[in-house]
Amino acid sequence: MEDRSEIVFFDVETTIPTRTGQGYALLEFGAILVCPRKLVEQENYSTLVRPDDLSLISQLSVRCNGITRDAVTSAPTFADIADKVFDILHGRIWAGHNILKFDCPRIREAFAGINRPAPEPKGTIDTLALLTQRFGRRAGNMKMASLATYFGLGQQTHRSLDDVRMNFEVLKYCATVLFLESSLPEILTENSWVSPNTAIRSRTNGNAVLEGMGSSTDTPSSSVKIESLMKSIAEDNIESDHPIFPLVSRNVEIPQLLETNSSRPDAFNLVQLSAEVRESIQLDDMEEEPGSADSRQSSVSTATGGYIGCTDFLEPNNISISSVSVILAPFYRGTQKIQILHNNAELQVCSRCLKVRFGISTRFVDYAGRPRLSFVVDASSDLCQLLDAIDNLAQKLNEDTGSMSEWRPVVNRKPGFMNCPTIRLNLPTVVDANISRWVTEIYQKESSTTQKLMFSRFDAAELDSLITPGTLLDAYFSVDSYDYQQTAGIRLVAKKLVVHSS
Repeated sequence: MEDRSEIVFFDVETTIPTRTGQGYALLEFGAILVCPRKLVEQENYSTLVRPDDLSLISQLSVRCNGITRDAVTSAPTFADIADKVFDILHGRIWAGHNILKFDCPRIREAFAGINRPAPEPKGTIDTLALLTQRFGRRAGNMKMASLATYFGLGQQTHRSLDDVRMNFEVLKYCATVLFLESSLPEILTENSWVSPNTAIRSRTNGNAVLEGMGSSTDTPSSSVKIESLMKSIAEDNIESDHPIFPLVSRNVEIPQLLETNSSRPDAFNLVQLSAEVRESIQLDDMEEEPGSADSRQSSVSTATGGYIGCTDFLEPNNISISSVSVILAPFYRGTQKIQILHNNAELQVCSRCLKVRFGISTRFVDYAGRPRLSFVVDASSDLCQLLDAIDNLAQKLNEDTGSMSEWRPVVNRKPGFMNCPTIRLNLPTVVDANISRWVTEIYQKESSTTQKLMFSRFDAAELDSLITPGTLLDAYFSVDSYDYQQTAGIRLVAKKLVVHSS
């Protein structure tokens, strides 16, 4: 069987959407294969790509990457290069800067556009997420251009192959710095301005799939390949803190790889960091292990009395703002996260008769391109007052920890609509057999009867006709914090919804 142990660094250049609903079109694909043992480039591939609609290449797109319509007129279409791209990517470790949020979804969209299955990685390295967490804010905003300037590597060209090679060099530089600092931490990190609290703080609870950083679900055979690869590295006398290989995020039983090390945490062990960040974000939207994924029919069953658990959820006017506090609580493997409390207990809120402003949105996706569901409702004045107070407390604590992430207010007030504030309610999801399903309990209220809805396909379309603009509903949600990939804030996780029939 072909050895596919190489790390493939890749990058895509695309058109820039200029109107709502317009997607991206690939303009260029570039990749290099890197040996994880010697850190040398073994193979490269780069090509321009002609989109089906050349009018998508706007002036904004040209200003971004310099790729004009004339440049791609004679280039192959994506269908022409799909076999080559698939061969380069499939079954290898993928690496790139912000690939989980941008490049990976674009690759999957491109293959879907020609009705072909997309390649799948056996591991993923997103250098934006990883270096932001581990290297800190030494280079500013951690964009590739900033990192390249920091290390004196020249200017970013925004062309695929150039950017891929620059990404590889930046990663080696960062790894070297971290390796040296771990060798003499008392000397080399003594005057570092990077706060230790910025090392790892990520999104919140649950068993949902990863949004920011992580790897795709492996088959058993891919896990065996990873273990085989680790064994071969050991046989070549490559140390476990090799400056590239520990960066990979994969679905291997991580503790088995770490327990052989010293009990003292290794400041350079990025395998552990990658696993921690991945697991903490995979717990994104859930607090409890979901029930079994039994097959369900599209039917309803009458809810039992007291289904809401009103003792656990408080209405805004029953919450004393002076009794609300925020603390840094232990989270995962020595990390911390901001926790919002009311009278020293988890804050959970019930807000009734909220009007839906915008229905179910699927524009936010996880690393595999699966939608994360949310919707927007109008916020009452007492709810806004409560959430604004929580926002202020959490933001101050976030800044005190040394985080430089951009804070995003939980209450959204658009210019010109300041008197019409809105909030976004997120539906937690979990993956069962590669199928994403929400775990929010959803009820429907008709006059004096309230029924729990059961869903069969867990398709977003099932909610489209239920949660529509103008619909009234009661929301029971937790108030959670996140600080990930340069953004931080409060997010509202819907535990239960009661939709009022019109």
